[in-house]
Amino acid sequence: MKLGYALVFPAFATLGGCSMDRFVANRVGDALAQEGSAFASDDDPELIQAAAPFSLKLMESVLAKSPEHGGLLLAAARGFTQYAYAFVQQDADEAEARDAAAALAMRLRARRLYARGRDYGLRALEAAHPGFRARLEADPPAAVSGLARDDAERLYWTVVPWAALISLSKDSASAIAGLRPLDFMVARLQQLDPDMDHGALHTFLIGYEMGRPGARNREEIARIHFEAALRLSGRQSAGPFVAYAENVCVATRSRREFVAALERAAAIDPEAHPEWRLENAVMQRRAHWLLGQVDELFLE
Repeated sequence: MKLGYALVFPAFATLGGCSMDRFVANRVGDALAQEGSAFASDDDPELIQAAAPFSLKLMESVLAKSPEHGGLLLAAARGFTQYAYAFVQQDADEAEARDAAAALAMRLRARRLYARGRDYGLRALEAAHPGFRARLEADPPAAVSGLARDDAERLYWTVVPWAALISLSKDSASAIAGLRPLDFMVARLQQLDPDMDHGALHTFLIGYEMGRPGARNREEIARIHFEAALRLSGRQSAGPFVAYAENVCVATRSRREFVAALERAAAIDPEAHPEWRLENAVMQRRAHWLLGQVDELFLE
């Protein structure tokens, strides 16, 4: 695939401003937008970690030529978000104990990558609904009310990096200000497609509900989302178990439940759902790391 792109781009770069330029950009964009499925089924996270930067920069190069390519904007939002979580934020967490300065630098990088993912998500929504960003800034409830079921994926890959950015930016007033439009977007997403992608939204909402300032009954609501995510994934996704352990069990000081959830995550067979291999490998890595933090997280 890299060779194919290497052959495309020398010709692509010489096309100037002609209509063929946009045509080639759109064709390459169509191919890149479908790349995620091949990555998702890979069982080698290190290989994907090495390959992803090339893919992401290639997406940005094509978007410079075709800035309203909806599929590619969505793929960029998804790609930058997944890369930031799996290969930057996780590395930062693991480095914390041995090198706090390096961990801080990696978290700052993760923030920048999440911001990039959020912005591509907003651009994808803007491409589908011209004027959306201005409406979201002026009147978030009215802006999100105009979104429909086929906007759910674009909306999901906007709110996930936005929430992650806020979570890592609690020292930034401008970042915290994003909570208001974000809340309306999350609420609209729950209306449009609550059970999307085998419980992916419910898995996200476990941590989101636990992190909302002043939220009432948050543990109960998070548990409801946890049970829904398990049901929709057939208990074959490690993500819900990890999200529940580190968000709910730590908050409620439930050490035994924490360990049990992470052991369930670690025991999942990645071959049960080959299309989830990479996700499960990433989340099982986090599960094993969290199990190694038990004594620090649950001090007697």
